[in-house]
Amino acid sequence: MKQFDFEVAVLGGGSGGYAAARTAVAAGLKTVVIEGGTEVGGLCILRGCMPTKALLYAAEVKHLAEHTATWGVRAGTVSFDFAQVMARKNRMIKDFADFRAQQLHAGKFKLIRATAKFVDAHTVRLDLSGSSGRESAQSNQSRLTSAATLTAKHFVIATGSCVAPTPLPQLDEVGFITSDDAVALKKLPKSLIILGGGAIACEFAQFFARFGVKVTLLQRSEHILKEFDTDAGIEIEKVFRREGMQVFTGTKLVNAQRQGKLKTVSFERNGKTISVSAEEILFALGRVPNTASLDLERAGVKIENGRVVTSDKMQTSAPHIFAAGDCTGPHEIVHIAIQQGETAVHNILKPRSPRKMDYRLLISVVFTEPQVAFVGLTEKEATARGIKFRTASYPFNDHGKSLIMEAKDGFVKLLASPKTGEILGGSCVGPSGGELIHEIVTAMAKRMTVHELAATPHYHPTLAEIWTYPAEELAELMD
Repeated sequence: MKQFDFEVAVLGGGSGGYAAARTAVAAGLKTVVIEGGTEVGGLCILRGCMPTKALLYAAEVKHLAEHTATWGVRAGTVSFDFAQVMARKNRMIKDFADFRAQQLHAGKFKLIRATAKFVDAHTVRLDLSGSSGRESAQSNQSRLTSAATLTAKHFVIATGSCVAPTPLPQLDEVGFITSDDAVALKKLPKSLIILGGGAIACEFAQFFARFGVKVTLLQRSEHILKEFDTDAGIEIEKVFRREGMQVFTGTKLVNAQRQGKLKTVSFERNGKTISVSAEEILFALGRVPNTASLDLERAGVKIENGRVVTSDKMQTSAPHIFAAGDCTGPHEIVHIAIQQGETAVHNILKPRSPRKMDYRLLISVVFTEPQVAFVGLTEKEATARGIKFRTASYPFNDHGKSLIMEAKDGFVKLLASPKTGEILGGSCVGPSGGELIHEIVTAMAKRMTVHELAATPHYHPTLAEIWTYPAEELAELMD
């Protein structure tokens, strides 16, 4: 048999890559992680989940402090120090990133700071010039040259994603910031145009607006948050407009230009051309797989629109190469990347008893206020797939605990099988929606019916008891 340098080589040290490496080492496989970024930690820690949620929570605290009169509390004038807001976020992210670095440097596997390109199906060429130029390994291992090669019996591609290219050349000329830039700002712009209406765009829109930035949001689809049901998007649009944002949906970008100190974006909407101006533009039209530099064709790995194509076993078209995380999808979510990395290595270890990814319990959360979350099927997806369902919803503005909290926006919704009553999906637009959705995750994991959920005791008054109302309605419909 051919001798390889490693049994498993993982390309990328983020959440999916680390999960794969950790699983491989635990099984006794000689493993290397090749990380090409200038920082270690992955998107979630460095520029995604953790920094954005830290900033959003700060904005929520400020917002609550400004509205204490609702509860008869006088807080006085609320001010803020943006430098301190960012400093707290930076301290937190440093702690998370340092811990991930410790995990990667622990010596259980070899860590090489380099970018990698496939030479053939089992060989990658390493370029240290584009990374930190350092190799971390056990002390008795030699340093690499600036253009070394490395062979492995198996690979796990976990290179993540990068900001999508712009749809207008004029945007590149005018200039803009991305979500990567937004979490590292030194000062707030006075006004901001946000291009996009997905989770990233909506979270940043509310963060900036609550810190006093005049925000205009432009979305191509008819409603924001198009991955959710339309009722969720409409509810968040209502809140955004109430908080002073301009929200334009159903738009088509046509031009961008500078006008003095301002940047202007023109778009078509309902047959008319509209122009809006602001000090800065936030480009939030999504991310794309970070695979362009890997030369995957040399390894026989099939890609579609840059995405590594895998089976439900996370196996690519090259049987010894697997993938995990944002570079393969179909869902760019941290806990799924971790599951994919673990699944990939399980199937390297045990090809005769493979494990398959199951997205039945797919969870998605947007950390606006109110939060937006779903698990399983939405009405939109169930309809598209021809799956029969019954649905019922209940509003937070008629619910005891949310009335106490003055958190009256939103609703919960359940989808159930019309034959068995099994819960097929749940949605929550409301206070602590990202937490509340996990009750339905648990129910669906055990394949509970709406009858069983309705009969489950819930303490009063709590937010969680709201789920019993649509469950009871559906149970009565099926009796």
